[in-house]
Amino acid sequence: MVQTKAIRNSLETFRRMASIRIQRQGDIESQLLHSQGSDKRHSIWWTLGVDLPLLLIIIILPALQEFGIFPQHKSGFFCNDPALSYTFTGDTISAAVIMTSVIATPFVLIWLTELILLDSEQPICQKMQRSVKQALVLYRNYAYGLVFNIVVVEVMKGITGNPRPTFFDICEPDTAKTCNGSEYVSTFECTSTRFSSWYQMDSYHSFPSGHTSLSVYCGLFMAWYLQRRAFDWRHRSVLAVPLLQLACLTYAALCSLTRITDRRHHWWDVLTGAVIGVICVFYTVFALCDNFSTLKEQKREKRVITPVQSNRTSIYDTGLQGPLT
Repeated sequence: MVQTKAIRNSLETFRRMASIRIQRQGDIESQLLHSQGSDKRHSIWWTLGVDLPLLLIIIILPALQEFGIFPQHKSGFFCNDPALSYTFTGDTISAAVIMTSVIATPFVLIWLTELILLDSEQPICQKMQRSVKQALVLYRNYAYGLVFNIVVVEVMKGITGNPRPTFFDICEPDTAKTCNGSEYVSTFECTSTRFSSWYQMDSYHSFPSGHTSLSVYCGLFMAWYLQRRAFDWRHRSVLAVPLLQLACLTYAALCSLTRITDRRHHWWDVLTGAVIGVICVFYTVFALCDNFSTLKEQKREKRVITPVQSNRTSIYDTGLQGPLT
């Protein structure tokens, strides 16, 4: 009798969980129907005619700003200022490396995480398709925040026009050769023959640090995503995810601090760049990704379904052992 009562309780629990699951499936179906209706309204012509041109404008304008096509403000300097007299020795982390890492690394990390955490019983082709689709949705939000970050930094660089610590070495301003003492010089032209015109123009684009803002944005976003999506004390390894998060934060710190040790930025440039990166992360995570709440719900759903299936299996196994008494 005790065994019969236990089995009946298990069956009742299973029925309740099944009804909840059916209700959730109905909610998902209604959301899919709503999204299909939205997709119809958001036609391909709207994308090609409005969204794509706006995206191109947003990408092209910062590029034109970076290469000096638009007029840019040039702040003055104090003659013989020791803070601007450092020798240029190169970049520990180049612009090409930072751009490649902030563009490619997040997608690879998100895709591999989604692929690993999907149900292992699914066919590999289906797992690949679902993981890529989920990764693209999250990467779209990440890329939106990344572009927002770049635009803010480029606008601030063009408005402020602050000299870098290596300003005198790279630019060799003409008025610095004739000024006396520590007088303030408001106008100048670069005369260097050792560096390209882009390097000379970049010598007065110190504030804020673009390397710092991008690396902080990328590193914090990946660490936050891993915390919400992948970390769980129930996993077989509780150190794998924290080590990945540590690597993300170390990457951000390395890219930021080397800008000071390379004498490419003043400390306040790096600090402001870090603040911009943090603000962009908060905007992307909370406003665009809803703090990854959908991914968190998937983890809860998986935890709920698993014990129900195990109860069902135990019920069937008990029935096979013999008649109920």
